[in-house]
This record gives sequence, C-alpha cells and structure tokens, in this order.
Amino acid sequence: MAARRIRPSLYISVDIEADGPIPGPYSMLSLGAAVAGMQDADGFAAADPERQTFYRELRPISEEFVPQALAVSGLDRDRLGREGLDPALALAQFTRWVREVCGDAQPVMCGYPASYDWTFLYWYLIRFTGESPFGHSGCLDMKTLYATKAGLPLRAVAKGTMPRELLSRRRHTHHALDDAVEQAELFAHLMEWRGPGASSR
Repeated sequence: MAARRIRPSLYISVDIEADGPIPGPYSMLSLGAAVAGMQDADGFAAADPERQTFYRELRPISEEFVPQALAVSGLDRDRLGREGLDPALALAQFTRWVREVCGDAQPVMCGYPASYDWTFLYWYLIRFTGESPFGHSGCLDMKTLYATKAGLPLRAVAKGTMPRELLSRRRHTHHALDDAVEQAELFAHLMEWRGPGASSR
C-alpha cells in the first residue's frame, strides 16, 4: 500500500468579541484572525502574525445582549446595527480568506481558550454559509496545549501561570484582531516550547 500523504496544517489564531455567552440568542460582533504558522512532517514553522490577517465587524442578529459582555469589547451595538457587515457576507469573506491563505494546507483554528471563540465561529459559519473551512473539529485549544506540555491540570492554567518567555509582548486589548495577533505569537511559542526546564523554546 502507498503511504498516506499527510497534508500540512495551517494554524490560524482566531479571536471573536460577542455580546453574550452563546450564539443565537446573542451576537458575534467582531472577528479577527491571523496566520500563526504551518506544521508539516518536518515540524512547525512560525509565521509573522501581522502579515496575513482578517478583521470584520458584524451586524447584531438579535436585540438581546448582556451589558457586561458588551462592555468587554467596547463595541457600539447601535453603530454596528447601521455599519456592521451582514453576517452572511462577513462569514463568506472569512471562508474565502481562509482558503486563500491555506492553499493546499488544512486550516486549523487555534484560540485561547478555543471553546468560546470556536462556539461562535462554528455556529456562525454553519448558520450563515452552510459549511466550515475547518470542518467540525479543526480547532486547537492553547490552554490544553500548554497544560499537556507543562504536565498541569487544565484548570490550573492561566496566562499568568505561564513562563514569561511564552507570552507575547503585545497587550491584550479585547480588539479581535489585536488579540488574534497576540495569541498567534503565544501559539507559536507554545509549539516551539520543549516544556518545563528547557533552556529555550
């Protein structure tokens, strides 16, 4: 039998800002993404996270929102109601961008934590485009990646517990593109990190 060809994975750091805890009743208001790096049979190669990026602000899909959640991003729902992109258009543009930057590689969404951002991203992709370029499971959680490499329980992990050299020097601003770029750097550092006690990443 011929050896199965292993396609490389292109890791895309994604961050979203939303006005509530779940999609449907609540809205994804902004979507940011940055290419973090490529992994193939020869290993992982980090990308410049500012080189290939995507950002859109979306029109809310309901009247419901949680004021505390909305305050995190500082986005104005009234302005987005007038100026935000229709979600179907924004997600179609995002899907096209993912396919363009991936080429022959398979896209993998990575997030910190992935669970919240993936929930909104996947729901919006299926609801408004009918498909996901990541499939149904193409996501990687940075908290889990760190916990596994560090040998720690997942619930013990926070950015504040990580070695400083793993963290990006960029500020976490709660602007979706800023945070996607910041977390792309964190992801690249985690992929290169050899674990506790290693002399360098």
